[in-house]
Amino acid sequence: MIKAKSHMKWSWIFMVAFILFSILDIRFGVLGFICMTVPMYHAIKGRGKIHCSHYCPRGSLLGNFLKNISLQNNLPKSLRGKTTKNILLILMMIMFSISLIHAGPSFSRIAFAVFRLMMASLALGIVMGIIFKPRAWCQVCPMGYATGLIKNVKDKKDINSNKKAA
Repeated sequence: MIKAKSHMKWSWIFMVAFILFSILDIRFGVLGFICMTVPMYHAIKGRGKIHCSHYCPRGSLLGNFLKNISLQNNLPKSLRGKTTKNILLILMMIMFSISLIHAGPSFSRIAFAVFRLMMASLALGIVMGIIFKPRAWCQVCPMGYATGLIKNVKDKKDINSNKKAA
């Protein structure tokens, strides 16, 4: 297997550009869908959570800019558990769904809903990164958790397919 090159040193630029463009014109907020779909694409293609470790602009931003101001505390075990991750994933899906329903067919309102979700998770990530380690958010990130779930389902499917073929 070819080892993927990490872009974590500079991929934060995409997050900053997304924020700036969205502030200048909220319609750029729909670009946040890229941050939601690319990790899923990698997981479905069988690459697991490679997005988190090699490409994620949010993780890059948190890791590169909070390292000098972070208190470097470990994230408590209770926050790293499946229960917390499930609650956070479900909560964010519900909040995002309600935002999209309220947005209706308006492109600008949909873009704002995406932008608001992206900024809420970034703000939470920054607070967690200061209190704990810079990329503490990455340990509970709903996208990373969802891609891990996809990988687990895909792995089980592959194992079952191999058993049937044997």
